[in-house]
Amino acid sequence: MLDRFVRRILAELQRDARQSVQELSARVGLSSTPCWRRLKEIEKAGLIRRHTVLLDREAIGLKECLLAHVTLARHVGTAVDEFERAVLAHPEVIECYSTTGDADYILKVVVPDMKAYDSFLHKQIFAIAGVANVRTAVVLREVKYDTVLPIDTESA
Repeated sequence: MLDRFVRRILAELQRDARQSVQELSARVGLSSTPCWRRLKEIEKAGLIRRHTVLLDREAIGLKECLLAHVTLARHVGTAVDEFERAVLAHPEVIECYSTTGDADYILKVVVPDMKAYDSFLHKQIFAIAGVANVRTAVVLREVKYDTVLPIDTESA
């Protein structure tokens, strides 16, 4: 399924998902119809989760980015499920990872200011029954922020 053309299509779509099939086909070295067919196969196979836009968070007022390291008091199924459901319900949490190490979860949280983060912690995160501890790292500067996955376009 992931032949060289499919990989090229995926890489190109990550670069610019708004390009037409004609533009895409020219960039990957296929004519329009085979490119369109492969694109439909890619979508049907579920390789593309969704099409989206990357916004400049600071330009829209989300000045603070924080990494919250959350430890649960217990790891029974209900506590884990309750925490994960709660995290999914909060748009301030833009990424959540179940991890090994010192924390059970690492959350990437974006808010307008530290007052909003304090309120979010107290009203939302500390209100979840299983949460034992939260350690927060404040992001001073984003050195790299990208959603492009590394695709080897020459393989297959």
